[in-house]
Amino acid sequence: MIDIRRRTTYFFLLVSLGHVLLISAQVQSKSGMPLLEAIAFGAFSGVQRASAGFADGVASLWGRYIAVHGVVSENVQLRAEIAQLQGQLQQKDAIAAQAHSLEALLHLQQSVAQRTLAARVIAGDPAPGSLVITIDRGTDDGLRADLGVITLGGIVGRVIGQPLPHAARVQLLTGRGAGVGAVLEQANAVGTVQGGGDTPPLRMLYVPNSYDVKAGERVLTSGQDGIFPAGFVIGSVTLAERGSTMYRLIAVRPSVNFAHLDVVLVLLDAPPSGAGTAVGAEK
Repeated sequence: MIDIRRRTTYFFLLVSLGHVLLISAQVQSKSGMPLLEAIAFGAFSGVQRASAGFADGVASLWGRYIAVHGVVSENVQLRAEIAQLQGQLQQKDAIAAQAHSLEALLHLQQSVAQRTLAARVIAGDPAPGSLVITIDRGTDDGLRADLGVITLGGIVGRVIGQPLPHAARVQLLTGRGAGVGAVLEQANAVGTVQGGGDTPPLRMLYVPNSYDVKAGERVLTSGQDGIFPAGFVIGSVTLAERGSTMYRLIAVRPSVNFAHLDVVLVLLDAPPSGAGTAVGAEK
């Protein structure tokens, strides 16, 4: 009995709904469109607008990603090109600097009275305090022990040991046991400059306390050691104090940058006493 009533109720509701839909289909909206069609159109329009907005958002986001990815790739390529150009520019600058140095060294070679031979520095001795370099010239080029070695800045050192046919070792002036006869340019006091292998790199010995020596005064070769002609620049005074003995304490800063030796000149002839040309000594 209850099932019959339920079925009757469902049938009544279904008939009523159909009746309402039929009436809605006949009733028109203000725009002249049937009410049912207007409702359905409005609902579908809302769904379409939401779908279109979502699709536009996704497309915009994807476009931005593609654009950013392209910019990043372009920046990476540009940085690589800039690095390559900088490398090429540095290489050209190095070549130009080397050419300038060789030109200046050629001018120096022509100004020295003794015969000289250009040599490239090919190695350095890593032993602490040894301060020895190797050049690419040897006995086949006329080298022997105790020949002086100079460069644009001034005194480098001397050839030591028995050279090989195409290589020789050079003791730098700053090394322990190295020395050169020296004279103070202004005070005109004669002494010996020796290397210490530490700080200060050079010391001038045997200058009496009676001489007035000032910081900044240049120290030149005296020509009395039988290796270097007189007048080559050794360095400049950085400290000059009265010593506890009869001699002054004098520290000398070398004029040569020993950390950047590339090409040097070897003096092939024994110097005449008192003769020479200053190296890098423009006044």
